[in-house]
Amino acid sequence: MKRFQNQVAVITGAGSGIGKATAIQLADEGATVVLVGRTKEKLEAVAEIVSERSDNQHAYVYVADVTAEEEVELLAAYLKDNFEVVHVLINNAGTSSSGSILQLEEWDWEYVQKTNVTSVFLMAKHVGPLLADAKAENKAIVNIASLSGHKAGAKIPHYSTAKAAVIHLTKALAGELASNGVRVNSVSPGFIETPMTKESLENASFNQAIELHTLLKRIGRAEEVAKAVAFLASSDSSYVTGTDLLIDGGWLTV
Repeated sequence: MKRFQNQVAVITGAGSGIGKATAIQLADEGATVVLVGRTKEKLEAVAEIVSERSDNQHAYVYVADVTAEEEVELLAAYLKDNFEVVHVLINNAGTSSSGSILQLEEWDWEYVQKTNVTSVFLMAKHVGPLLADAKAENKAIVNIASLSGHKAGAKIPHYSTAKAAVIHLTKALAGELASNGVRVNSVSPGFIETPMTKESLENASFNQAIELHTLLKRIGRAEEVAKAVAFLASSDSSYVTGTDLLIDGGWLTV
């Protein structure tokens, strides 16, 4: 099914994890994908995968730090100059670290806020208008939030706060952009196997706790999140905006 045929999708944090899986998913469904991130080698590796799975070159690499406004402005200019229209924006850039709020350094707090929340704000501010001005039927922004935005996780107060902010920023953006025909939603993954969670998931007791507290009794896969993101980014969810979709295997219901 080619739900994104002749559409351009921009994905931040596209070099690994959920961003990588989402880029591949959208490209498989026909999208031309613009892969944005800070590490050129990772982005190029994803672009190569996309090219191998497609008859045509559908992936473009753009190196940028989306927490820096001047770099996001340059990205927006690049998109405007090189593509007729942008249909889909996936704000996936994110990071986390562990620490008690009584021990966190201010720089660590600020870094997590900038990477997870400020990046969404800046992309919406500078790339959002390209979607708003587009003459297209399907126009969507999907922000990657987290289960931690609903239920604060242990020793990640800065990350939990940031992801809660992403959920509320999503709702605010949905209200602002609705008149332009742009739908804005978010997804909140639970415990997903990605490079960011690799170290934690190597702990046997941590895995056992996940199985105990998750209805589906397992850790999620990035590809499962990507499929949900694709639904919200596609015209299949044409009457959905301002919503956060939990992808947590039933964690919050236990």
